[in-house]
Amino acid sequence: MSETLSGLRAWLLQRLSAVYMALYLVFLPLMVAIVGPQGYSGWHDLFARPVVSVTSAIFAIALLLHIWVGVRDVCLDYLHHPWVRLGVLSLLGTWLLAMGFWVARILINVSV
Repeated sequence: MSETLSGLRAWLLQRLSAVYMALYLVFLPLMVAIVGPQGYSGWHDLFARPVVSVTSAIFAIALLLHIWVGVRDVCLDYLHHPWVRLGVLSLLGTWLLAMGFWVARILINVSV
């Protein structure tokens, strides 16, 4: 069985992404407390910092992968008809890609 994200790989990806997201959710409030952004320009300047924009991009990737693995596993367990499963996973994949491009666009616009 040589599926891309099956068994141990999917489990490990789920756990590593959860750990990274937990660390990010500690890091970001600390950065906000240190910088104390006021208004739009303050938030813009905060996310224009390379350390914040890079960690935010990694967070977005980790979140999207975490969602994909979790929902994919639920679909594999509970959607027994192959065409229904394919349709749901196709919609999910399309939506996650769109969200990924949206986050990338936001982070690129902030850093420019």
